[in-house]
This record gives sequence, structure tokens and C-alpha cells, in this order.
Amino acid sequence: MFKNMFSSFEDTIVAPATVPGTGAITVIRVSGPEAIAVTGKVVKCKSKSIESSDANTIRYGFVYDESGYAVDEVLVSVFRSPSSYTGEDSTEISCHASSYVASEILRLLCGAGARMAEPGEFTRRAFVNGKMDLAQAEAVADVISSSSSASLRVAMNQLRGGYSSELRSIRSSLVELTSLLELELDFSEEDVEFADRSRLSSLLDEVIGHVSSLASSFRFGNALRNGVPVAIVGAPNSGKSTLLNSLLGDDRAIVSDVPGTTRDTVEETMVVDGILFRFIDTAGLRSSSDEVEKIGILRSYKKLSEASVVLALLDCTAPEEENETLISDVVSRIDFSAQKLVVLFNKVDILGSNINVTLLNKEVSLFDNKYIRLYISGKTGFGLSDLKKELALTQKDLSSDFDHAIVTNSRHFEALNSAASALGRVKSSLSSGLTPDLLAEDLREALHYLGTITGEVTPDEVLGEIFGRFCIGK
Repeated sequence: MFKNMFSSFEDTIVAPATVPGTGAITVIRVSGPEAIAVTGKVVKCKSKSIESSDANTIRYGFVYDESGYAVDEVLVSVFRSPSSYTGEDSTEISCHASSYVASEILRLLCGAGARMAEPGEFTRRAFVNGKMDLAQAEAVADVISSSSSASLRVAMNQLRGGYSSELRSIRSSLVELTSLLELELDFSEEDVEFADRSRLSSLLDEVIGHVSSLASSFRFGNALRNGVPVAIVGAPNSGKSTLLNSLLGDDRAIVSDVPGTTRDTVEETMVVDGILFRFIDTAGLRSSSDEVEKIGILRSYKKLSEASVVLALLDCTAPEEENETLISDVVSRIDFSAQKLVVLFNKVDILGSNINVTLLNKEVSLFDNKYIRLYISGKTGFGLSDLKKELALTQKDLSSDFDHAIVTNSRHFEALNSAASALGRVKSSLSSGLTPDLLAEDLREALHYLGTITGEVTPDEVLGEIFGRFCIGK
């Protein structure tokens, strides 16, 4: 469907760019060779017609139905090719935010020669018409779906072309080397080297490092996009669900004195210091004969291993040996090179003035300060502001500069890894003294994978999959 639809842009498309009925106005977008003429058939102005309007102007007029009754009074923004979002002649009709009014205007526009747009069709036309590359086009969806200041800044940097600029620089260097190696093939009988091997080796190291750095940023970029995963783990009745509810300010998780109430994971998100965190309340960690609870506990361990931050809750009122056993179990499952551990001594409100900090510290003193220690009360909220500060600090090293290119898209991540693998083969072949044709083949493969990110060599079915996830009207 997409292939036929986008092989040429001879038709004119229309769709609401806003959701009707949710505000004061609804914006209806029209784009294509007949966009201005189609709009002119539906919107009538008292003086100058829509068709004769200059580019980048706004006209006031009325929409009438077939019987001559006024449907609405509207404002029409006129954009002429190539100075529009899609690069085509376009209009945007601002009408009152009535679902009926919007549907009537859409019906009239379709009757005048337009057709309803498919999801992402406006942005796809912008990509095909050279208004943006594919990475920038995908960033449009990320900007729309951004749920924190951090994810918005990363998406805006990609939309402005910062990420694409880095990829173009990498590809430019590889294109130069590939062309020199292929030139050597034309003079193979003369045994001439156009690409200096030491320079090639040095440049490969630089490019591989750059590509690998971009790929490694995906762990953080993916967390920014979907929320930094924070697993709340601990023994039954240690206060995990109470903590989650207190952090969210809502009764999201069931709280009960009955051990094993939480049988499955419960996930909710919250923005802390501009970063989206995804909190995961897990089943209590203990030995159990209950088959359903055992499944929940296995899922708890899985979420623990996948989390960027682990909140290990210790019940201040529990026996010391129980806390020691639990924290030892948690620590043994954490990869401290990639995960942060925050040990929370919960229920300090119960201890009151009798709190023995020295004793509590002793319980987790065997792990060489590989953790953050806080005293909290999920019930009263004591210490939760400090916990939020520590959560933000766990991401400080990675989030110090959102304006640098950060990979948030799994498709880009896979392409970068494939490119790095191809470049690694070039490096090995170069060290082994293999012929230019083998070097050039792997360089072309790396160029191909990098090109799929910006859309220079992206198959049409991939475009259909990407833009099919967009909302209609964008």
C-alpha cells in the first residue's frame, strides 16, 4: 500500500493535525499539488481568493456546505512549494474545535478532490521531498511523544540535524577511503596504492570509536525515551508498594499486611529533575511453595537484572540476619558496572528516636560502598526528597549534555552495531594485508548500514513500517 501511495505525489491529502474537541480550535492540514485549489473550493473569502493568496499568508473566510449554509468561520494559512513542511503546496485550516465541524470540513475537502492521509504521510512526503532526512523524520514522532524535558531535548537535537551531521561526517570519511580503494582496483596491474595504509588504519580507529560511542549511548537514550527502569525489590511486607504509592502520590499498588500480596510487577512512570523514571514494584523476595508467587518472584529477579537502578528495601524492624541475607542476594545479582544500587532502610518512623544508625549501617557494610544508603519512611514520606535527588544523580554522568548525539532508536542502534562490525572486519583485513577489493566490500557494507539511518539507502517497506507508526495528520 505504501509503495504505490508514495511512488508519486500526484494526489492531494488532508487530515486533522490536532484532535477535534479537545481545545478551542482544530487544525486541518492539506498538502499536494492541488492543496491550494482544493482549499479554495471549500473556503470562501470576501476579497482575495485562497488561490490568489501569497505564500506565508493567513486568510479569513467561511466554509459553506452544498446547500449554502455556513459550517464555520475559519483562518487559512497558505504555504507554497517548496517553503512548507512537506515541500509541496499546503494549507492549514484553523476551525472551531467541534468534532462535527471538523468532520464536515474534511468531508467537503475530500469532495473537492483531496483524500484522507495515511498515518505519517505528511512527514513521509517531507522526507521524500528532501525537507529532512529519515533520522530527522523519526525525531518528529519522538518530539510528539516526549514525556520529559530530557527526552524532548534529545529529540529536538535529532530533529535539528545534530545526529545526522555526525553520521554525514562519518560517511564522508568512509566514502573517500572507499573511492581510493576502488581506484586502486582500476590500476591493480600497476600495483599502485592510492589509500595510505597507515592513514587508513588511523582513520578506521577513529571512525570505529565514533560509531561504537554512538551505539553505546543507546542504553541511556532508550531509557530517556521509555523511562529509566528502577526496580523496587525487597522482602514481603518491607514496604515496596507503599514506597511506590508515596513516590507517585497515588494508590497505584495494593498495600496489605498479608505477605505475598504483590504477585506480578506493577510499573508506573514519574519525571524527576527532567528525567523520566519507570518504577517497577516487584513481588517480595522469599522462598515460597505457592506456584503463582514463585512465578512472581522469578519476574522480580528478571526486572532486577534489567533495571538501571535497583532500590533494595530493608525493613528496619526485621531481624538483622534476614536483612543481611536479602541484601547479599540482591548484591550478588547486580552488575555494578552498569547498574546503580540504592539501599533503603524503610519504616524508620516506627523506630522513632530509638533509631540505631550504627547498627543499620553495619548490615550493609560489607559491600565496599558500592551503593547509596538512605533512611526513609514510605508511609510518612520521610527521606523521599533525598531519594529523588539521588535518583537524578544516578543519571548525572550520562545526562550532563543532552545536546550531544544520543541514540534513542533501536533501528539506529542495530544499524550502528552492524556498521561497527563491518568496520572491524576492514581493520582485521587491513592488518592481514588483504587486497583492496575485500577492504572496499566491507567499507561499502558499513556505508550501507549508516545510510539506512538517514534514509539514503532505506528500502521502501522499511519506510512503510516507520511512518505507519505515526499519527494521522503528521
